[in-house]
Amino acid sequence: MATSLVESQHKENPFEIAQQQFDIAAEILELNDGMRQILRVPQRELTVRFPVTMEDGSVRVFTGYRVQHNITRGPAKGGIRYHPAVDIDEVRALAMWMTWKCALVNIPYGGAKGGVVVDPKDLTRRELEHMTRRFASEISILIGPEKDIPAPDVNTDAQVMAWIMDTISMHRGYTVPAVVTGKPIDVFGSLGRMDATGRGVSITAREAAKHLGVKFDEATVVVQGFGNVGGASALLMGNMGAKVIAVSDVSGGYYSSRGLNIPAMQQYVRDNRSLVGYKEPGLEMVSNAELLELKCDILVPAALENQITVANASRINAKIIVEGANGPTTPGADEILYDRGVFIVPDILANAGGVTVSYFEWVQGLQEFFWTEEEINERLERIMVRSFSSVLDLALKHKIAMRTAAYLVSVKRVADATTIRGIYP
Repeated sequence: MATSLVESQHKENPFEIAQQQFDIAAEILELNDGMRQILRVPQRELTVRFPVTMEDGSVRVFTGYRVQHNITRGPAKGGIRYHPAVDIDEVRALAMWMTWKCALVNIPYGGAKGGVVVDPKDLTRRELEHMTRRFASEISILIGPEKDIPAPDVNTDAQVMAWIMDTISMHRGYTVPAVVTGKPIDVFGSLGRMDATGRGVSITAREAAKHLGVKFDEATVVVQGFGNVGGASALLMGNMGAKVIAVSDVSGGYYSSRGLNIPAMQQYVRDNRSLVGYKEPGLEMVSNAELLELKCDILVPAALENQITVANASRINAKIIVEGANGPTTPGADEILYDRGVFIVPDILANAGGVTVSYFEWVQGLQEFFWTEEEINERLERIMVRSFSSVLDLALKHKIAMRTAAYLVSVKRVADATTIRGIYP
């Protein structure tokens, strides 16, 4: 019987995991205690509790968060997610990971993240809009094109970003397109943004396969999660010649040894909102646990954090893991997989395509001059390949894991910027 993406296992604290990952890099870099204290915790945290009038006339109070981990290298950048499991430690971890991600691909942002504790499926479209606009109003003291630029994340999309942009614009009295990224094209969004994270995943997967001598056009791929990241990753990797043999969403896992029809599955989701009831010849249903442990060349966990842990790491049967989600692999699992020779492209590298094209969108919004999709994809390709190469070179030189190498690059960039700027006053 299929299970949900989040198995009924103890969830490790994501912020503690993020701090552990930072501590490893800080120790190798020999950062002084003062620098560790600065970079180990968020700079600003805002918790808001706000009422929304529901369509039946009742009032419901929602809890939301916006956390800025670091703004030394530029305005804060990070998505907003709507999910019933959102809590402050998850948002803290995601904000910290955004800091390292932006530094790793060397774009001038710091890290932030936001979220509301809600299952959007429980809301009507009107209620969702009202909740979004009220949340935008509550966090308006922090966000702005020169301060903090939100973007879509789990269960939020271009429409949600349009509502946030409109709300902030109404407060300002003029249109502020650069206050968010991931907007619809018709209101100053960027071409190429929708599949940017998945494109970055597919590019780094291709580069990893090339490094290991795996022929990409003969590679088998398993993707956990079939939302914006997982769906785009599956489609693009299939277009590049790989065979996607399994995907999953909240309804469970879908497996076919001869390869899945990803375009048909995406169309089904557009029509039905999930893969529930999807059929094709040779299709088998598997649980989420079984999907993660399928034999494949490339595994893409693109759902939520804490999916590969010490409990299942020894049974992972992939040569390459490309982390489409943030924090899908715990530190304990990292050690097991590294010892087993599994090559991991860490989240702060693998899924950095989204924030990179968000940066492109922000620049276009500020300039009010827009690029073609070909220009955007070419720029993204160059940045992702260059970033992968720099991390790989460091990992090979020092005989360390790719995640450790990625953190060494990103943490050093933020620490160096902090040292150069100095501590005010």
